Amino acid sequence: MKRFYKQAAAAPVSDGAAFAVHLDGKPVRTPGRAPLHLPTAGLADAVAAEWEAQVETIKPAFMPLTQLASTTLDWVQPQAKAIAAEIARYGETDLVCYRAETPARLIERQHAVWSPLLAWLEQIHGAKLISTAGIQPIPQPADALAAIQNAVAAVESFRLAALSNTTSVTGSVVIGLALNAGHITAEQAADAAHIDEQFQMEQWGADAEAEERLARLRWELGAVECFLALLE
Repeated sequence: MKRFYKQAAAAPVSDGAAFAVHLDGKPVRTPGRAPLHLPTAGLADAVAAEWEAQVETIKPAFMPLTQLASTTLDWVQPQAKAIAAEIARYGETDLVCYRAETPARLIERQHAVWSPLLAWLEQIHGAKLISTAGIQPIPQPADALAAIQNAVAAVESFRLAALSNTTSVTGSVVIGLALNAGHITAEQAADAAHIDEQFQMEQWGADAEAEERLARLRWELGAVECFLALLE
């Protein structure tokens, strides 16, 4: 789509409870036609900046904050309970619970990064997940899964959209909750999700496709981290 406006700017909504983005004075709507009402002035300013940064053609792929906000309003808010349940189900087969059987250095690296995340999950949310060697699925304690469900269900919709994004791209609700809480950075989240691939590249040399995937993951998680910060 060609750029059809001269100026993008944030503005408070009339009731003062939210903020909108205007293009030449007209409010932006989501793809689902919902008003793009944002909870903080900072997020509205950042979304407006994404629109202002478009040159001749509007490229949604380079507007991650706009996409996350639209996802919240069109997809997450109307079905928040179902989205929360879907996110929580990652706890049944969470990435950080399945460790390598060999080699020893990879096992050590996984333990060094993933075990503290599991300890944090237990300390903060009371969910003690079990880790295992290999990829054979193991059942997780019902009380741990219930605790994860409760933790996810308590997340408000904009943060839930961020959590959904992180969990799906990393394969780990543990990593997702930790990033949402500011316990880890986007960079740390990306590293935790790609320990195996990074280890393999160190052993056998760089792989262009793997490097591209990791770079894309870092970019996506960086956008999520920025989105979360702007909700403060």
